[in-house]
Amino acid sequence: MHDINALKELLREPKEVMITTHHKPDADALGSSLGLAGYLKKLGHRVTVITPSDYPSFLTWMEGNDDVLIYSEKNDALVRRIIEESQMIFCLDFSNLSRINEMGEYIRNAKGTKVLIDHHLQPEDFADLDYSNPQAAATAELVYDLIKALGDGDLIDTGIGECLYAGIMTDTGSFRHPSTSKNVHLIIADLLHIGVNTSNIHRLIYDSSTELRLRFLGYALKDKLVVLPEYRTAYIAITADELKAYDSKTGDTEGLVNFALSIEGIVFAAVIIDRVQAVKMSFRSVGNFSVNEFARANFNGGGHKNAAGGMSLDTLDNTVAKFEGLLPAYKEQLQASC
Repeated sequence: MHDINALKELLREPKEVMITTHHKPDADALGSSLGLAGYLKKLGHRVTVITPSDYPSFLTWMEGNDDVLIYSEKNDALVRRIIEESQMIFCLDFSNLSRINEMGEYIRNAKGTKVLIDHHLQPEDFADLDYSNPQAAATAELVYDLIKALGDGDLIDTGIGECLYAGIMTDTGSFRHPSTSKNVHLIIADLLHIGVNTSNIHRLIYDSSTELRLRFLGYALKDKLVVLPEYRTAYIAITADELKAYDSKTGDTEGLVNFALSIEGIVFAAVIIDRVQAVKMSFRSVGNFSVNEFARANFNGGGHKNAAGGMSLDTLDNTVAKFEGLLPAYKEQLQASC
């Protein structure tokens, strides 16, 4: 951990603290934010967690969720005031201020000390203190290590531990991704020791689908899955009308891309969704093919080597056509990936 003593000095006296994370927070984004919030509150700090958008209902069980402030146009003035008055601003699980929409420029111009805790590649240089490590499996792993490095491991209770476990479990694909290191397993052992009910957290996150979400999943796999064996690629494109037909909620498309990637012989998968304001894209890969580089080069995105996101301001049809049209240029890489 870099500058650990500087952070320890800043946290010595109670402060007004704000924590934020990326648009459409997932379990790692929300879990690391609420886990850190729980710890900082124990130190006596006054903490506000603000998310730039809503998040899936299957994450609302986390301790501290009831106090989360979700940004909207209606509370813009309140959010701006909180940011302006915060003495410390923690930015978790995103590497670029554009990932938090309108709040990005508010934070860029804020006077408070900015602290970045993240595991994505190529972070933007906006933070005063940077605890970025792309080798980490999850931002929740970094938060756990940070609390330990500050000498406060004994302050991690069950509530904090549950939040951090959720982030680590999901970002490692239930501990099957290559990022699942020895350190990850040692952390989980510690969380088990303090009483974190791991099987219950897995159930809350993965076994809480609505009937409509399951029917949507079946429709997407049956009628929307496109497999391109010559490029070892599979993708699913979903229209705005299809989302509406299945009353799709935030989080309903999460994990869909992994089904495409699970096909034998496929090394590159994408889910391409018309969100009206923009076409959002989720990329996954196995082996040596870098979806981070693919997303950065072609779809204004980025992330990790094997998991990244992108976007397009074009129509869904044109975006899909562009995606397919790019594949020949990557054919050699895709065929060689292992």
